[in-house]
Amino acid sequence: MVKIDCHMHVNGRHHQWGWSGNDCIIEAADKLGIDQLCVSIPTVRGMPTIDEVRENNDDVITMMKRYPERILGYCYICPGHRESIDEISRCLDAGMIGIKLYNQYKIWDPVVYSVIEKAIEEQVPILEHAGYPTTPEDWVDQPNMSHAGDFVRIARLYPQAMLIEAHIGGGGDWEWAIKQLRAVPSVYLDTSGSVIDEGLVEVAARELGVNRLLFGTDMTMEGGVGKVLAANLTESEKEQIFWRNMKGILDRRA
Repeated sequence: MVKIDCHMHVNGRHHQWGWSGNDCIIEAADKLGIDQLCVSIPTVRGMPTIDEVRENNDDVITMMKRYPERILGYCYICPGHRESIDEISRCLDAGMIGIKLYNQYKIWDPVVYSVIEKAIEEQVPILEHAGYPTTPEDWVDQPNMSHAGDFVRIARLYPQAMLIEAHIGGGGDWEWAIKQLRAVPSVYLDTSGSVIDEGLVEVAARELGVNRLLFGTDMTMEGGVGKVLAANLTESEKEQIFWRNMKGILDRRA
């Protein structure tokens, strides 16, 4: 079965994700039958400079060239930089397939509007880091992290945007998040994250429909594949999650 990982990362010159090298990621993808990986290198803590943002994106472009047709890049940006729109254009011209936002701003912050409008214009998706921690202490390091309620707020303002809420399996209270997203059919949800609770994929499929779910791993590659394979769904429904939905998003590119 074809698999497109909608949420993965690669190592950069100064940002490492815990793997010994990017060749190991490709080797793992080969063993797990993952055909393509949509990757980014975000700055996870603090407010990066525009030079740091460009360096991260350059590292992804390098990997795209090293593994053509296997590595698909997201353009990571920090919307507060006035150069963000130009950086998106630069990265899309280099062959990237979408935009990656992390935790620097809530997705509904007005500073993000121009980024969303650019994504709509270019017909590319925005993958946004997200989570709904269950204790106040867990919010301390990421006070501006978006949660499902934030996606509802912005999706009502921009229903034509292709928004992907990241790692339902790594963002705290996943049942709460799924219930919130029922209100906005334009938002996709990716299955990635290290949480492999029984029923996670089935509940998401039941409440949102399989057409809104995207297979992702976010570095938890074996568990990411396993939770979809093990889900109590038909083979056709698994195909929708594993690749058909993401392929549909990629095919919308102008």
